[in-house]
Amino acid sequence: MKKLLTYMILAVLLSLGNSITAQNKVKTYVIGFYNLENLFDTYHDDGKNDFEYLPDGTNEWTEVKYQKKLHNMAKVIRAMKDENHVYHAVLGVSEIENRHVLEDLVNDPQIADAGYMISHFDGPDFRGVDVALLYQPNKFEVLAEESLPFNFDSQVITFDMDSLAKSNFHTRDILMVRGLLGGEMFAFFVAHLPSRIGGKGGDLRSRGAEIIYKRAAELMTEFPGIKIVVMGDMNDNPTDESMTVFMRGKENIEDVNEGDFFSPFISMLKAGYGSLAYQGAWNIYDILLVNYNLAKAPKGTLRIVPIVRKKFYGRIFHKPFMTTQEGQYKDIPFRTFSNGAFVGGYSDHYPTYIVVTNKD
Repeated sequence: MKKLLTYMILAVLLSLGNSITAQNKVKTYVIGFYNLENLFDTYHDDGKNDFEYLPDGTNEWTEVKYQKKLHNMAKVIRAMKDENHVYHAVLGVSEIENRHVLEDLVNDPQIADAGYMISHFDGPDFRGVDVALLYQPNKFEVLAEESLPFNFDSQVITFDMDSLAKSNFHTRDILMVRGLLGGEMFAFFVAHLPSRIGGKGGDLRSRGAEIIYKRAAELMTEFPGIKIVVMGDMNDNPTDESMTVFMRGKENIEDVNEGDFFSPFISMLKAGYGSLAYQGAWNIYDILLVNYNLAKAPKGTLRIVPIVRKKFYGRIFHKPFMTTQEGQYKDIPFRTFSNGAFVGGYSDHYPTYIVVTNKD
């Protein structure tokens, strides 16, 4: 009887020890964003102005070109995996035409072993480009998905549009995906804010940021302690008003208070880093921000950590094969088309990412 009792006690202690070990297991995740620069298939989507990306369109977008584009996008994702030794647990993407192109992408042989699942909604953009989230279901368990439409219901922004222009304006929805990453509650926002074409749209990008922040604040009230990552092609630098005022982005992590977001790419922009070249200057439009709960998380829980020179909390990923090597556009991202000609490049943006870990 005593031996049986001893064995039972040992079994309970062993079980408890295994449980504690599992709870204390080091977890590290890569979270990033990549503008895929016009990832279109070769078929027309009803109601969308995708005609330039058809076989008989301006770009003569054939199946051969489409497959080359898929291969290139997958090659970059695989290269990031090879450098980090793990795939992104969560990867936001923009400038994708539909779910079909995402399914083709995640099934590319170079990255098929990642097992990516897709969160995507068809949006109202007149060209048909959307944002989406790719995620590994063994790391991130999705609990809720929302598509947040753009609207003009701001109390503080004055828009440079009349009522007719507002009614005719259509842009990408903002994606919100909430779930459990490593057992902790997270929400991811993926955005592609309105364009800078014509030097306009600052008011629209500020409104986009305002929409994101409002929903994030609601989630922080509904789920105390929730960790939030906002990512996207903001068409603004992290130092612009949309990101510093309307997203409450702070450059220094020590200055982040409740209600603020830590914006790691502010210091990187100031240090001369860039994710794209626009009008002859380097910019970082491909931004990730994290809320207070993730920036200043308690020990033993997931928090953002520095990953570049033990100083910068963000990474702009680029390799020589992703960069133009000669000519007029030397040293900037090697894109799909150049001066109207198909050159078989990758994207006009470099991907960006952060790392979160519970390691002390």
